[in-house]
Amino acid sequence: MNHFNLKSLAFYGIAIGSVLLLFKTVSAYGETNLKAPPAINNRYRLTLADDIPNCEKPDALILNLQQSGIYFNASFLPANTDAEIATSNPKNDSLSGILRNKELSLSGKIDRSLLCNIASTQNALVHLATMQMQLVEQGNFTGQLTLRGSTRNFRFTAVPQKAQEKSQQLKKH
Repeated sequence: MNHFNLKSLAFYGIAIGSVLLLFKTVSAYGETNLKAPPAINNRYRLTLADDIPNCEKPDALILNLQQSGIYFNASFLPANTDAEIATSNPKNDSLSGILRNKELSLSGKIDRSLLCNIASTQNALVHLATMQMQLVEQGNFTGQLTLRGSTRNFRFTAVPQKAQEKSQQLKKH
């Protein structure tokens, strides 16, 4: 009984060699062309450069970003909010978007009480908004905010909130 004939050995040798060559080719392609997206900080201090009409300009806002690969969810928080209130508040605004080539595009709803520094949220409207942000040096963003119903774009800068600022805010509250 000869189980090792030449045709079977040639077939299995070619099959194994082809799989190894295919694996090596795919691995080389992945290492050179497929890169993970950059990790983005989760909290940014956002400062509007332009005033929103019929609105009192807030001192600053916190843009809270949550990243999953190239996909993002975001919400706005007042600058004086501590982490416990922010995470327990179910009424957070909801923006979602995607990161492409260091440009983050977000769209969704923003509560006017946050944008306009209004204490009462009962009469505050919800704006449908889009944000176009470009990642620049040191992890900062520059971009523009567009509110539905407005013909203007509102420029802003977003600077990563430092761990030190977070600890100071927690101590204040």
